[in-house]
Amino acid sequence: MLKYLIIQLDDTSTSFCHYNTSHDNPNLMPLDILKKAIRWSMVENLNVQFIYPEYTLPEEYNEAIEKINHTKIKPATYEHLSEGDIAVFNSIAETQGFDFTNGANYVIRTCKDELFKSFNDLRAILETSGRLSLVISDIQKFDKNDFSIYKSILERLAEVIRTEYVDKRHPIQFNLLTDRMMLISMNNCGAGDECITLAPNGRFYICPAFYYDNPEDNAGDIENGPDVKNQQLLKLDHAPICRHCDAFQCHRCVWLNRLTTLEVNTPSHEQCVVAHLERNASRQLLADIREAGEFIPDKDIPEIDYIDPFDLVKNKL
Repeated sequence: MLKYLIIQLDDTSTSFCHYNTSHDNPNLMPLDILKKAIRWSMVENLNVQFIYPEYTLPEEYNEAIEKINHTKIKPATYEHLSEGDIAVFNSIAETQGFDFTNGANYVIRTCKDELFKSFNDLRAILETSGRLSLVISDIQKFDKNDFSIYKSILERLAEVIRTEYVDKRHPIQFNLLTDRMMLISMNNCGAGDECITLAPNGRFYICPAFYYDNPEDNAGDIENGPDVKNQQLLKLDHAPICRHCDAFQCHRCVWLNRLTTLEVNTPSHEQCVVAHLERNASRQLLADIREAGEFIPDKDIPEIDYIDPFDLVKNKL
């Protein structure tokens, strides 16, 4: 059941997930399509998220957007960033000199090479911000050595978070480490199931990544409503591995699934291992915080002896 509508205002709207935008030339959604999308979302009682480009929108667009409750996702370089709800940086380097003390919700997109080189730059951000989400844009390129490096980075960042929680009483939210401590069930993106994207051409897509991959691979249009083919495959209960998994913080990115395994409901080895390294680091962080006193006593993360659920399947064959 749909709960969210993502409205991609322009071909150059910022990415806030694993995919990269592939269009350099602005192509603003026609105003009449935007207004139809807003009316449709009102009728369907959907939560709306607007993804902004870097340039300032015409005033008539702002007027239309303000007619509905919404979330604004803006690139950190946007001129009127203070009016947004989520600010997106396209690299760790782009955060240099930025003031993270205003309590906004921040997303940093990075590649593994930059993360491995510059993860220490995240320390100051974790010490001052309220909510930080890190998205690694090339998880599919991780190898065995990268997993070891990533595990070490998570452990070192967990030390920072423990200090913030215990010594400074600063409950920073960091998607890779604190989300799993709070969750009791899968909290994935839900693309094509709970949320759907409307692109500037007036067509629906499972998520923005599918639009950039192939604009013809659409899921209906604003005139006739969404039409997601084989939608059951996008649901958690049709994902044979994920539905039994407790790495609840995992994105379970269906676009990344299709890119790496050719199946939207089957994740890659790399995506599973990264998610379980985060899960296990969250388990240790939870234990470390509890050494200083009671902390979310109703939550627990059990110990496991694997980092890829497929290993369990292989062992049973």
